[in-house]
Amino acid sequence: MGQAARQPDRELPDLHERDTRIRLAAMIMRLFDHWEISAEDRCILLGLSPGARMSLSRYRHGQPLADNTDLLGRVGHLLGIHKSLRIIFPYDLDLAYRWISQPNKRLGERRPLDVMKQGYEGLLAIRRYLDFERGR
Repeated sequence: MGQAARQPDRELPDLHERDTRIRLAAMIMRLFDHWEISAEDRCILLGLSPGARMSLSRYRHGQPLADNTDLLGRVGHLLGIHKSLRIIFPYDLDLAYRWISQPNKRLGERRPLDVMKQGYEGLLAIRRYLDFERGR
């Protein structure tokens, strides 16, 4: 990327800083609340064992996300999925939040949530799908 294309006054947050991981934990917990998904599904999407509800509770109560590349990558993709949905459905937040739980014809009538629960590749597949839809 050339010098002219960069935005020098806008620094990216350091994902390894505690304060950044605290903000990300709060953001992902709010997103999960909007999506209205189960604690088990939340754990699976974060790459935690399905019974790791204690981690979810810690995140909800102000603890930082673990400084773990896989976890931070998953959170980044989940927030990217949310951003895409907000762009695709700018006037219908309810639809943007419900989209992941509704059967989708282009996904073979599967719910996007079910695809995302298949692991990191499932998250990437839904993110790519939404990026494609945004570009249409």
